[in-house]
Amino acid sequence: MEKSIARQIAEFAVNLKYEDLPKEVVYEVKRYLYDSIGCAYGSFKTKDVNIIRDIYLEMGGKEEASLIGFPDKMPAVNATLINSLMIRALDFNDIYWKEDPSHPSDIIPAALSAAELVNASMEDVITAIVLAYEFEQRLCLFGKPGIRERKWHHATLTQFVSPIVAGKVLGLTVDQMVNAIGINGSHNHTIGCPTAGKLTMMKNTVDPMAVQSGVFAALMAKRGYSGTEKVFEGKEGFMDAFIGWNAKEEKANPTEMKGRDGVSSWSWDVDALVKGLGESYKILDCGMKAFPTEALTHTHISCVLNAMTKNNLSYTDIEEVKVTAFAQAYDILFDPAKYRPESRETADHSLPYCLAAAIVDKKITTHSFDEEKLNDPRIFEVIDKIKGEPSIEFEKMFPAKQPSKVVVKTKDGKEYSEYMEYPKGDPREPMTMHDLDNKFEGLSSDLLSKERQAEVKETIFNCEKYSAKEFMQKLVV
Repeated sequence: MEKSIARQIAEFAVNLKYEDLPKEVVYEVKRYLYDSIGCAYGSFKTKDVNIIRDIYLEMGGKEEASLIGFPDKMPAVNATLINSLMIRALDFNDIYWKEDPSHPSDIIPAALSAAELVNASMEDVITAIVLAYEFEQRLCLFGKPGIRERKWHHATLTQFVSPIVAGKVLGLTVDQMVNAIGINGSHNHTIGCPTAGKLTMMKNTVDPMAVQSGVFAALMAKRGYSGTEKVFEGKEGFMDAFIGWNAKEEKANPTEMKGRDGVSSWSWDVDALVKGLGESYKILDCGMKAFPTEALTHTHISCVLNAMTKNNLSYTDIEEVKVTAFAQAYDILFDPAKYRPESRETADHSLPYCLAAAIVDKKITTHSFDEEKLNDPRIFEVIDKIKGEPSIEFEKMFPAKQPSKVVVKTKDGKEYSEYMEYPKGDPREPMTMHDLDNKFEGLSSDLLSKERQAEVKETIFNCEKYSAKEFMQKLVV
């Protein structure tokens, strides 16, 4: 290659200006910011967020950046972790799923914390958020198949993006940005177990940790710290280590390997990562979540809710629920540990639990995963009646579609069938502003009055008028 992959990325990132962004892209950033801040408010009292907040408050340090909603200030690197975890903790923030899944909004706090540190404007933050979505989503198209198929977690992708986002706000040069990518891309490769089997608080924390270290990497690079330039394509770099790449000749080397779902040819699509930058913007292809659950549950939940509500069924009517899913979803969501979840983290990744809760309550909200609900005997009257089966036909449709077929059989022998190919929130059926307002209200109503909710919305959709410091202060509960 004439230029390293990291240098091609750095040149685009450093040269991108707010004035370059189409109006619809700026507006979409604000929609995702609104959605993400709502998710952060919803996580305000969660145990995991407050454990880490307490640790950092006890540690103290320079008051450089704010926490979303809280009056606290702390070192920017520390604030980044908490804010990213707040957005992520309920598994209700955005979703993009191609060869790999990702949640680009996890990276928004890298822009916010860095911007407070250097007193940057929210225009600078908006530009950096565009880069977060651009490269996180491009990385989801990069591996063929994705790294999730190779049994690694998508925080492995985030490690390359967070230093770009923080570095943009910090004003890094191209050389410094290349170093920042090389620094952070050397040490955040995350194994897949945080989202496999019985889940823990780490399920929502590995991405925020990759975001946090990206801010630190950008600060290191700004001071002159060097990092591996060919962190992607070089000898023993990302692509070489993850198989399917000839590092000596710097070209794809498709290799037959066994992954999570069988044998496939592992390779890399460099054009998907760096070609056509600036011609269009990936944020317009991202999706939002209508349910606070693992993304692959959504079409199945919608099918079950349709069957229950359209036919006026009660959970006591149910004899059996048969769910047909593509193989990747079946592997993740019907793991045996998912039938008796003991934590929010396992329950919101358990399709049997989510469907049982939807059947009992005819809705799924953040409260569907409260401790009291996790012990609701009605759910466990239903959960073992839910059976899953993988479909090769459906697997071929993914990721272009996320098909689901649900057949609900009642005790009187009747059957009710529902089929969907993509969920609410997908770019083909986007969340409306009314949908977003309802979601924000549901997430923030325990903290904010109706008047304050309206004020926060007004602040977000006019955020370019403010500095990052002013903006964050307007979010305090």
